[in-house]
Amino acid sequence: MNRYLLPFLLILVSFACKIDSKETRTKPLIVATTSILADGIKNIVQENADVVALMPAGVDPHLYKASVRDLDLLTNADLVVYHGLYLEGKMTEIFEKLALSQTLIDISQGLPKDDLIRSGPEAHSVDPHIWFDVKLWSKAMAYVSQEMIEWKPEWKSNLESNSTAYLAQLKELDDEVRTKVNELRTAGQVLVTAHDAFAYFGIAYQLEVKSLQGLSTLSEPGLRDLTELITIVQENKVKAIFAEQTISPKAIRAVAAGAAERNHQVNLAGPLYTDSLDAVGTPAGTYIGMVKTNLKIIYESLLL
Repeated sequence: MNRYLLPFLLILVSFACKIDSKETRTKPLIVATTSILADGIKNIVQENADVVALMPAGVDPHLYKASVRDLDLLTNADLVVYHGLYLEGKMTEIFEKLALSQTLIDISQGLPKDDLIRSGPEAHSVDPHIWFDVKLWSKAMAYVSQEMIEWKPEWKSNLESNSTAYLAQLKELDDEVRTKVNELRTAGQVLVTAHDAFAYFGIAYQLEVKSLQGLSTLSEPGLRDLTELITIVQENKVKAIFAEQTISPKAIRAVAAGAAERNHQVNLAGPLYTDSLDAVGTPAGTYIGMVKTNLKIIYESLLL
């Protein structure tokens, strides 16, 4: 047994009695790992359940480690929903153990394998940032809805109605993104970001995307990565490069400095919202708001 797993199991037992039992709740409790996922689920279940995001806004899921409070919340949830594809890489064993006694939904199980971007044969080499392709995110939300109907058949009519309305909003969002990105592509622009979160965005909307770090923010960019990206920025006369909300801007700032040394001035724009929403009530505090906010920042920085 993994030496970190026994303490985790002991914590689950010790803290299980510290929150309201499932029997005394007025509504089921659904725990989603990220704020992005929690927002989608809220649109599907509406008032049928209380939905809580495990990770606060602004947290990088690649680096996240579950706290004692998190373990208590997970083990007492009526349903746990997570992204899969190793987005929550440090929590993989936790999900495996929870699945022995609780209902979990891995949204990646509802996605066609051919739609996923893979950089190698290993399981963790699949790009987990599916929400940047709005159509692919819609498939994930449709899958969640069907899985929830299996979990709560008595909600079927309401879940189907909510899902239909939400998927229609996502269709409008996809159309809006496609229209704006067409202008960027026509202008020959390249999207340059801090880490490789926008590959699905680039493929879905046919925009060239370059990044400094790999799929996971656990990776560190080297001098070669930095030099290659500076060359791309210079040769393509890129107007702006983008920092990200959950990542230190230090490395991407070095790209701007390197381009300036080659007599090419490039703006450091953003931050873009990649692995987390912004705080509740802000323009990027919902999934649709996040996509629109990113699109506005990218569009205005590269074209206006």
